[in-house]
Amino acid sequence: MPLYALGNRTPTIHPDAFVHPDAVVIGDVHIGADSSVWPSAVLRGDYGTIIVGERTSIQDGAIIHAVDAFPTVIGDDCVVGHLAHLEGCVIEDRALIGSGSIVLHQATVHSGATVGAGAVVRNRMDVPANALAVGVPAVIKLDSSGEDSIVENAASYVANARWYKKELRAL
Repeated sequence: MPLYALGNRTPTIHPDAFVHPDAVVIGDVHIGADSSVWPSAVLRGDYGTIIVGERTSIQDGAIIHAVDAFPTVIGDDCVVGHLAHLEGCVIEDRALIGSGSIVLHQATVHSGATVGAGAVVRNRMDVPANALAVGVPAVIKLDSSGEDSIVENAASYVANARWYKKELRAL
C-alpha cells in the first residue's frame, strides 16, 4: 500500500486495521483497530491530522483531508461511503456518511446521524444525533436515522476486511 511520511508527519496504522494496497495514506493519519480503507481512497494528513477510530470503514474513492486549524476526526463504528469527501470536520461514533457526499470545515455529524448520498454539509453545520442530512446544501430531518443499522453496516466491513487481509492476493 502506498504509505508516505511527509517531513515529520508519519501515518500510524493499528496492526488489526486493513488498508487496501491501492489506497493512499500520507502524513499525520491515525487508523484504529479493525478499521478499513478501501481501493482508491486517499487519506492526506499533510496540513493537519486525520484520526479514524475503530471498526470504521473508509470506502472506495473516499477523500479524507485536514487543514492545520481543523483536524478531521472520524469516530468508532462509522461508515464513510464511496467517493465521499471529508475535510476539517468531526464525525462522531456510529455515523454514516453516504456515497458521494461532502462534509466541510468545522461541521459536526453527531452519533447515529446519517449524511445522505450526494449531500453537502456546509462549513460549521451541525447534524444532530439520529438525524438525516440530505440535499445540496444539506437540510436536516430529525430522528430519521438510527445507530443500529449503522453499527451493523460497520460490522460487515470489519468482517470483509478480515477476509481481505487473509485472502487478497495480486494476480
